[in-house]
Amino acid sequence: MTDEQSTPKRSFPAADIARVSVFAALIAVLGLPGALNVFGDAVPITLQTLGVMLAGTILGTWRSALAVMVLLLLVAAGLPLLAGGRGGLGVFTGPTAGFLLGWVPGAAVTGWIVERGGRTPSTARLVTACLVGGVGVVYLCGIPVQALVTGLSLGKTAVLSAVFLPGDLAKAALASLVARGTQRAYPDAVPAVRRERLRAGE
Repeated sequence: MTDEQSTPKRSFPAADIARVSVFAALIAVLGLPGALNVFGDAVPITLQTLGVMLAGTILGTWRSALAVMVLLLLVAAGLPLLAGGRGGLGVFTGPTAGFLLGWVPGAAVTGWIVERGGRTPSTARLVTACLVGGVGVVYLCGIPVQALVTGLSLGKTAVLSAVFLPGDLAKAALASLVARGTQRAYPDAVPAVRRERLRAGE
């Protein structure tokens, strides 16, 4: 029997289960301050996208996507984990549906960009990852669905969504600073470092 055969491989270590659970909970907790609807927009402003960005920058591609999916599954099951105490299948048929579903690829793209930065991703890379994944990808998923559900044109929906930009830019900057500080203190919070250690069997 070879060493490879005699040593069982854990495809999903307990530490990763804990990380995914913690970030799913973090995104839910960031919904506790509530939601703010401005200028009559059907999609509220919340802090939960900050959690999506943090998940991407710290967990990497697939773990962050999984954390978001765990949260959305709990929401679909009826738990009021979205800002404003929303939950249930109904939220996936409303104007916010595209933004919610966009959190999954948004977190994954954020993580993918950070992973390309290796063991010491720069602050600039972290900011770029949050802007591209946590803002750009989420908007690309959310705006067309909102337009479809509300019956507004894509252009008008995009204009309405522009109200989110200042807050999302601030959240991207904050997520980058928090992630950078966390990664300096705990190297395991760098996705590429964690991946290398898993490959080495640590």
